[in-house]
Amino acid sequence: MTFVFIHGAGCTDAVFHEQRSAFPNGVFIRLPGRSTHGDTTSIGAFADAVELQLQTHAIEDALLVGSSMGGAIALELAVRGASRIRGCVLLGSGAKMRVGPAMFTQMETDFPAAIETLVPIFFATPTNELMQTMREQLMDVGQSQTIADFRACDAFDRTANLAEIALPMLAITGADDRLMPPKFAQMIAERVPGARAEILPGLGHLPMLEAPGQINSLLQAFEAQIANLG
Repeated sequence: MTFVFIHGAGCTDAVFHEQRSAFPNGVFIRLPGRSTHGDTTSIGAFADAVELQLQTHAIEDALLVGSSMGGAIALELAVRGASRIRGCVLLGSGAKMRVGPAMFTQMETDFPAAIETLVPIFFATPTNELMQTMREQLMDVGQSQTIADFRACDAFDRTANLAEIALPMLAITGADDRLMPPKFAQMIAERVPGARAEILPGLGHLPMLEAPGQINSLLQAFEAQIANLG
């Protein structure tokens, strides 16, 4: 099986830098809109881009790992019943991802200030290093694409389709995630047949950065679980 990592809104594949050494055979997707071409108007369009990448890399047994918006993309592919996927892990994500109007207003009128609003919210325990990592990614992605990402998230809603998913699924959320609180992971566990949720104390919206060892261990255990299913 091949881990395929899908980053979130306003991010690049660099958000998974702590996973690259743990999963050297993993594929780290860089979504359209950040030095790559393609439709960036919806979660469905991003999912199309990921499917194309699976074909390009000839991956037939993908374990999708999606952070935030990346989790929504993984869910979209799971609902579609994409044949190349063996399972999905959602990190700080869910089937519905509303964004408050105030955030759009600030991103449109004062993007640097919006970055300073967002960056501390990403973490349960913000450090200067973690916050600078996310500042750099948001600035690299830029105002226009970050807004497009957040609009795609705001329009996404697959809550009515969760019972249709027939793939192993693990929803991981930090107990202190202020953007996608644990109730979103719990919804996945309640509505997707066989899915489970892991609520991690002391972590926020980007647990793979705050606690990479813990997340990597959960991913490895999930892979082993699926392998045992045959």
